[in-house]
Amino acid sequence: MQSFSAIFQQNYALTVALSSWLAAQIAKTIINFVLAGQLDIERMWGSGGMPSAHSALVCSLVIAIAKTSGTSSPLFAIAFVLAAIVMYDAMGVRRAAGQQAKVINRLLSDREDEEELLPDGKKLKELVGHTPLEVGSGALLGILIGVLFPVG
Repeated sequence: MQSFSAIFQQNYALTVALSSWLAAQIAKTIINFVLAGQLDIERMWGSGGMPSAHSALVCSLVIAIAKTSGTSSPLFAIAFVLAAIVMYDAMGVRRAAGQQAKVINRLLSDREDEEELLPDGKKLKELVGHTPLEVGSGALLGILIGVLFPVG
């Protein structure tokens, strides 16, 4: 069985995709720090926020597959469709879930039995989806990293 590091050395597309995800998560953490004035380390692995790490990951994967397999390959088609689904979901279902969580948290905060009604006594996570700007920024970051990351 190959070691974890050997897989990354031999799999260009995976390396590019995970590098884009990491770059987006670091950018998200820095942007959140600048805007909020405090370091929230959860931003390094949490969903939601600017830029979308999911969008960066799938868009860089599309570019990496295009560079290595060509745009007429079945792998490119799979990566492209996956990217479209991920970005659509981030702006649609996941964003709506976050908006619903905000409303539910607000409604429950006025109740005395709030902790009994919430799972594990914790508020529902509100930052799960993305605005179109966050998705677009993540997509552009992923495309840029995919284009600039050398093959081989």
